[in-house]
Amino acid sequence: MKMHRRSTDALADPVKYWDALLRPLLKKSPLAKMFLAQLRGANLTFGKRVHCPFLRPVFLSPEDEQRVRAVAETIAAIAERITSAALEDRTLFEQFHLRPQEERLVRLPGGYQPASVASRLDAFLLEDSLKFTEYNGESPAGAGYSETLSDIFRELPMMAEFKKKFEVHSYPLIAKLLDALISTYVDWGGKNKRPQMAIVDWKQVPTWSEFEILKERFEKMGIPVVLADPRELEFDGQQLVAQGKTVELLYRRVLMNDIVAKPKECEALVKAYESRAVCMANNFRCKIPHVKAFFAVLTDDKNAKYFSTEEQELIRRHVPWTRVVEDTKTTHNGRSLGLLEFIRNNQKHLVMKPSDEYGGMGVTLGWEVDEAHWQRTIEQALPGGKGATEYGCWIVQERIPMRRGEFPFIDKDNRVDFRNMLVDFAPYTFRGRVAGFLTRLSATSLANVTSGGGQIPSFRVEPKKPAKRVTKTGR
Repeated sequence: MKMHRRSTDALADPVKYWDALLRPLLKKSPLAKMFLAQLRGANLTFGKRVHCPFLRPVFLSPEDEQRVRAVAETIAAIAERITSAALEDRTLFEQFHLRPQEERLVRLPGGYQPASVASRLDAFLLEDSLKFTEYNGESPAGAGYSETLSDIFRELPMMAEFKKKFEVHSYPLIAKLLDALISTYVDWGGKNKRPQMAIVDWKQVPTWSEFEILKERFEKMGIPVVLADPRELEFDGQQLVAQGKTVELLYRRVLMNDIVAKPKECEALVKAYESRAVCMANNFRCKIPHVKAFFAVLTDDKNAKYFSTEEQELIRRHVPWTRVVEDTKTTHNGRSLGLLEFIRNNQKHLVMKPSDEYGGMGVTLGWEVDEAHWQRTIEQALPGGKGATEYGCWIVQERIPMRRGEFPFIDKDNRVDFRNMLVDFAPYTFRGRVAGFLTRLSATSLANVTSGGGQIPSFRVEPKKPAKRVTKTGR
């Protein structure tokens, strides 16, 4: 990830300057222990783990922020347009490989746009490349954690001195998320200036602590919130009720996979949405661009008619070649080929993963497994294979450059050492506009909190300009 170009002068490099401020503090104060206690006190936990065992944020230059913003907002706009097109075009719709139960849900009339009020693109940002690997269009987690982490980092003892040399900008994700939710409620036809919101997911999910953060912040901004399990919802044909409160705005964090798998437990939610008794964000149509087969739709030459010339060039530069795994003919860099043969012969340059899973489940990196493992994965990923039966369709994607960097890591004994970590950079888009970033670090090639990675905040920084000298002139 390009932050700022390296300089021999540490004062001009935010990473070097931050580390120079950090190292003396580690020798004379229990900074690491105090920092972890702050995280736990602020609900920054994922299950029993703290979210951020790292003592440095990511520093983003204004130029790179703009580079990411332009591409991410274009892809988010394409996602909305392709969602609408797929609902009208059966041939296009079938390329997303949704299950019949999912198709029934996505075709329920939502009554408002967009499909994805909140979305997130997973990316790797380097000096000479920017590649997006997935589009989380359904229920992206982490915005509450990200902003709270930023608040804590802003109070670290290094920051006051750091801000003397650098302008530091953080991202108010929670306020922008709330604004997007309320704007969607108004578009839906809601009239209440302070609609009753429910954040809905299973009580046992490890991200429940984030819902508590969002509830506290939303209520400080004047919006009443209940946290509810889908099994607590009641619908009488006219009103959706949670914990005795009539819900007008439902911020859905329960996944559609769970709704399909547990129809009885989610019956009230689905019926209230179908009856248009409640505004729900994200609505069920978000499933269409959420599946990883969306990137196969973007990169397959047969779909070029759906994109402008400028969009085709953006996709070529920033979205890796992706296909649904099946025994078929396709193209790669303009060359016609058999897909299965290509997958078998290019193991070290490819990734396979289920089109509709999260947390790194099923992801197989060709360069990290032996040939026998790769061949078994191909067989399992094909329609009718064990993996396809369990997860649905699979996709194969071209390997992309990944960013790694040295970060100060707090171990189980509260000691700090610098470790080489993979850096995954993911912009949030709320109603199609980039609002901030989720940044994850991992020692392995899978960068997600679910599979054991960590999260750090991102700040846009640039060197402070010298104050203009005022000269006095005499008469």
